[in-house]
Amino acid sequence: MLPEERAYIAGIIDREGSIMLIRFHKNQFPSPCITVASTSLELLEWIQSTSKIGYIKSKKNYNPNCHKDSYTYLVKYNDAISLLEQIAPHLIISQKKMRAQLIIDEYKLLTPRNGRYTPDLIQAKEDFYNRFMAI
Repeated sequence: MLPEERAYIAGIIDREGSIMLIRFHKNQFPSPCITVASTSLELLEWIQSTSKIGYIKSKKNYNPNCHKDSYTYLVKYNDAISLLEQIAPHLIISQKKMRAQLIIDEYKLLTPRNGRYTPDLIQAKEDFYNRFMAI
């Protein structure tokens, strides 16, 4: 991505996005996730084509007479970390900047590739999650 594209995506995430840790499976620790919700499908498609990661889900519109259709751009796991590494310098909102940096700096260090956690690593992962949620 060009620097301008990274900055623009960071601005969209600052305004309309979320940087979270979400449990995608019952027996799994929460994983990095970035979402952006919008009624502009064109904007989300641009983010997806520019970043070359993530996918777009349409949301159920329960009242089409009063509400526009809505969509969510979603990036998770290593793709989310990769995107955060690219946009973190451009984030402005302190909460999102701190959350992004915490994931970049610590998440992979606390996540063994083989999925085998020692009791100390489980405790460190829980401490990480609590610090993340406190932001």
